[in-house]
Amino acid sequence: MRQQIRIFFTALMFYTRIPCPKWVDHSEDYINKATRYFPLIGWIVGGFAFAFYALFNWQNEPAVGIVFSMIASVWITGAFHEDGFADVCDGFGGGWTKQKILDIMKDSRVGAYGVIGMILLLGLKFLLIFRLSQLFNHQMVYMAAIIISAHSMSRFMAATFIFTHEYSRSDATSKVKPIGKKISFFELLTAAFFGLFPLLIFEQLAVFLLVLPLYLTKWLLGRYFQKWIDGYTGDCLGATQQITEVVFYLSVLIGWKFI
Repeated sequence: MRQQIRIFFTALMFYTRIPCPKWVDHSEDYINKATRYFPLIGWIVGGFAFAFYALFNWQNEPAVGIVFSMIASVWITGAFHEDGFADVCDGFGGGWTKQKILDIMKDSRVGAYGVIGMILLLGLKFLLIFRLSQLFNHQMVYMAAIIISAHSMSRFMAATFIFTHEYSRSDATSKVKPIGKKISFFELLTAAFFGLFPLLIFEQLAVFLLVLPLYLTKWLLGRYFQKWIDGYTGDCLGATQQITEVVFYLSVLIGWKFI
């Protein structure tokens, strides 16, 4: 149990800006094991984002609440996944060989592809959540379920890459190299539990069908990454999280008519 607590705090330290005990360090072994708690971190980030949504929605102004919710999720993670998405846009948009793509993604500067990609992504995310707030008007329990599930499920989809694909970089230059190690089937099941559990808030088994469009998106991204860089990088995981989060909102919006 003590080891699991340390692994959880390692995940919390690595994936968020939340202060952790001083005895938590950047152990490569624990960072790799921390992948199992990646979706659980989604509970925390999603819960934090929903709290800001509810707080600033008190005068029935969902647009204001959504903006503060998005700000809260970016702040608590340090834009960790948004940065990965921007790097992927720059790398795959400006690179035409594996090495060039990897070099661009490793560059800390953000290019035109990254900026344009982030504007479109954040704009789409805002519009989808706003439409959902209209669909579930005054039903805060459902909005909590949607936001928390979006964060937990998208992180689970990113975690599956570490089980199904190989890490692309062969050098030691990547700051996220430790999570390039394969995870076990048990660790995948643990991540699946934390990823899927928030869906139970909906109290409808049909809601689990929302996993299908998310996994399809992950599969398509996997094929694309495999074609160009023979695997994935940490930036690819961040991009997967951001993209599948948006796909989750879209899937709820479309699928709710049939659930």
